[in-house]
Amino acid sequence: MGRRAQTAVRLLAAALLAAALLTELREPKHERTWHGSIAGLVPYEFRPPTLARVRERWWNPQDDRVLTEHVFGVGWSINLARVAQFLRSLIP
Repeated sequence: MGRRAQTAVRLLAAALLAAALLTELREPKHERTWHGSIAGLVPYEFRPPTLARVRERWWNPQDDRVLTEHVFGVGWSINLARVAQFLRSLIP
């Protein structure tokens, strides 16, 4: 990836992080949940990670989605259980 592309990706990541934090900080303190989505598109999660949330988002065979919300941060994680199921389906 070129230097300009790396800079653009970093700026986009910083902008999404700032937008997520501003979304929460605009709410009254008692209404802040520290998780949600930016413009209904990009998920964010700022609650401390838990083992249950790690398993739910990184290894959840019951979830059909490959991309799930991050355990902590802005964006998506990969549901490795779903990827494994897909790869197993390719093996005869």
